[in-house]
Parts: sequence; C-alpha cells; structure tokens
Amino acid sequence: MSTPSPFLYSILILIVSFLCQASAIQLNGARYLGNFWSLSTTLSLRAPKYQYETKYFQQKLDHFSFADLPSFSQRYLINTQHWEGPSHSAPIFLYCGNEGDIEWFAANTGFVWEIAPRFGAMVIFPEHRYYGESMPYGSKEEAYKNATTLSYLTAEQALADYAVLITEIKRNLSAQACPVVLFGGSYGGMLAAWMRLKYPHISIGALASSAPVLQFEDLVPPETFYSIVSDGFRRESMSCFNTIKESWDVINKVGQINGGLAQLTKTFHICRELESVESLSNWLESAYSYLAMVNYPYSTDFLMPLPGSPIKEVCRKIDSLPDGASVLQRIFEGISIYYNYTGKVDCFDLNDDPHGMSGWDWQACTEMIMPMASNRTTSMFPEFYYDPKSNEEQCLKDFHVKPRPTWITTEFGGHAFKSALKAFGSNIIFSNGLLDPWSGGSVLEDVSETIVALTTKKGAHHLDLRAATAEDPDWLLDQRSSEIKLIRGWLDEHYDKKKAISAYR
Repeated sequence: MSTPSPFLYSILILIVSFLCQASAIQLNGARYLGNFWSLSTTLSLRAPKYQYETKYFQQKLDHFSFADLPSFSQRYLINTQHWEGPSHSAPIFLYCGNEGDIEWFAANTGFVWEIAPRFGAMVIFPEHRYYGESMPYGSKEEAYKNATTLSYLTAEQALADYAVLITEIKRNLSAQACPVVLFGGSYGGMLAAWMRLKYPHISIGALASSAPVLQFEDLVPPETFYSIVSDGFRRESMSCFNTIKESWDVINKVGQINGGLAQLTKTFHICRELESVESLSNWLESAYSYLAMVNYPYSTDFLMPLPGSPIKEVCRKIDSLPDGASVLQRIFEGISIYYNYTGKVDCFDLNDDPHGMSGWDWQACTEMIMPMASNRTTSMFPEFYYDPKSNEEQCLKDFHVKPRPTWITTEFGGHAFKSALKAFGSNIIFSNGLLDPWSGGSVLEDVSETIVALTTKKGAHHLDLRAATAEDPDWLLDQRSSEIKLIRGWLDEHYDKKKAISAYR
C-alpha cells in the first residue's frame, strides 16, 4: 500500500464528520467524511419522521466584505408546534447544520426533537452553505466550479449565516427575548461550540457532541484517530485485528500481478474494474473508520443499515470462516457487514455520494486541516506519517489552493485551549463516547464549572443526539439526563437574570 496522501469527517466529525468526492479517500489530511456512503441512497429508513416546515432565507454570499455579490437561498427546517411563544420568552433550539443535506441530520438528531416539548421550544435546523439545497450561484455545478466560487465555503461564513438567520427569525416573530440553545454533532458540534464562543450574545449555551475541536496542528498526537479505531477491533478479537493488519500487504501483492486488479474487483464485488489498489484500500479503511464511529449498542442506519455492536459482527464474520479461507475472503465477508448488511447489493460503487458531502474536500484543503498518522505498533492500518507538503501539493492539484493549517486555531483557538475557555467561555457541553475515534480530538475534561465534559466509555459518535430507543443502556440515559439538567440550568439562570434586571428597572 502506498503512503497515503491528504484525504482522510469524513466529519466529521464530527463530524460529521466524523467525516467526499469521487476520488479515493486519502489518509493524512482531514477528508474523513468520504465518498463511500455508497449504498444508503435515501435518508435513514428507521428514523422517526419529524414534523417541520421547510423554508428559505436569502443570505449574503460574503458576510465580511461590502462587495456587490449575489445572495443565495439558504434552506432551513423549522417547527413551532411546541413553542410557547415570545410572551413566555420560550427557548429556541438551533442545530448547527453539518456538511451534508440538512434533512439527513434532522432525521438523525432525535434528542433535540424529543426534548423540545418539555422546554416549550422552537426547533430550527439551518442547512450549511454549499450543501444540500443551499447552493450559492444557483446550482452545485456553478458553486463548485473553481476556487473562486468555492472561496465562500468556510466555517466562519457558515456561522455568520446561522447568526444572521436566527436574528432575523427572532425579529420577525417578535422573539428577541427568547433564548437560543445551540446543538451540533461532529463538525456541527464544532460549529456549535465555536458559535457559542464567537457569538456569545446569540445563544446562552451549546451542546457540542463528538466535536474534535482539538484535532488541529499538534494539539493531539496525529496517530490518535487510527489508534482508537484499531483499539475497537483489537478489543473484539486479536485474530480479527491481525487479519485486517495483514490484508494490506496481501492486497498490494495481488494488485501488482498481471490481472491482479481484475481479481480484486471480482473478489470485492466492485461495480467497475479497479484502476488502482489505493482505491480499494481506501474503501476498506473508510469502512473500518466508520464502523468505529457508529459502533452503537443497537442496530441503526445512520450511515448504513447496521447491526448493534457492528465491529463485533465484522470480527465474527472474519473469524468464523473455515480454515483455509484466504485473507481476502475473510476481509470481504467482514466488510460486507458495513457495505451490505441487508444483502441487497449486487456490486459496490466507490464513487457515489448520496448525502451531498463533497464540499468537505474543499474545506479539508483550506482550513479544516486535521493531521493524521498511523503507528504500526498501535494501529491495524499501514504505517504512515502526516506530510504537510504532500497535502499542499494534492490541494494545489485538486483546487489550486494552498491549505492554511494554522487558521482554525488562530480563528477559534486551540493552543492553551483550557485557560482561554476558562477565562472567556461559558455554558458549553462537550459530550463524547470514548469508542468514537474523534473523541481523541475533543475536550474530555471539565474546563470550568460551566464548560463541562460528559464522557461515556461505551458511547460512539454523537450517540447522545440520536433518538431514544427501548434499547438505550442506562449509561446513555444518564448522559442525556445530565445534558437536559445542564440546559435547564442555563435557561433558569437566563430567566433569573432577566427578572433581576426587570426588578431593578
């Protein structure tokens, strides 16, 4: 297997995200939300159908200049069914849209919908610019045309969109006194935390689930992500771990022989003949990473239809084949748990992007630079090192743009993160499940009394934001209860301050 180039999430993550285009995912940059969501071409089938109106808002293309640029239509989903209205200063719950179609995220964020009635809250899901239907220049083709048209796809512009949108909605509903609570998972969780810090007057608090806000520069070791993924497989089965670790060399050897790519295409049921070993390896690496992210204790179909504890099922498949089965046969049977658990897929298309996430490649080449590496001692993946020069060359080739690897920490902080947040931040929950590989880049310890970390040993990627089920373990119920209690505390404090001001006047 060749040394990976700059693409890795995908959103992530978070994400998110944790976390797109037709080229292969390459592993030493941040393109973790890749293009291998190839089978789930509709929104989550099991997710509850939440009620909302779909509306559109004309946004400025560039919030930070006075240039005469075209506006664009931003989609947002809104539900006021349980909102108690401005007369009660009832809260507004705003989910910070991620790098994809907003209806997909709304369908998979049941926690927000389920707690809104008890708070008498309005619910709003704004879509991130350049994703879903929120396309500048009238179409995706025009918006993604070149580096100039893509230059307005940044986290800063997205946060400004959300700030302008919620301000206008509140004004139109005479709801200026209604407090806003932010939510987000994976990249959306990063946006929620950053929005709370950059626009403290817009919201009173933020729940940032599985938000790798420290996955930049050298804030965490670059091997962290792949070590956590590998640990998930090692815990289930050492033989499974070793089979996956061995498979990379086997794939490379087969790919180098005459007719080897055709053989690999047939073995792994790829729809079109492979053009390189790397595309297959990246397809496999993507699945292993996603399996770690969604290693939920019960069946879901957030990314793909999957059984509960899917890593356990993958390893069971790999290990259960009879003696004499080849390494590649074992890998195919195991990986089919992720890509074809329903058994309905005849072949796999490596180039599909059903959730409209390809804009992440641009973001990962500009400001979302998350260094990644793999340590052969701790990882089941091939050893590689983060190479910023290679990353820059790939981004120049793809987009004619140079990455800015230090911009996120300059804009949103990162170095001396705890001391800065302790001095200037408040009311942020960083929630993480430690099975999630993105947890290694998040905040895992309390920063202050009001910036708290909620961690669960058996939790995965923003599991707390998913809809409640009868299968929810006690530790998940406890985590959500803690979040609800903290949010209630923010609101109570807000209302108490308002009463005190009114009494003083």
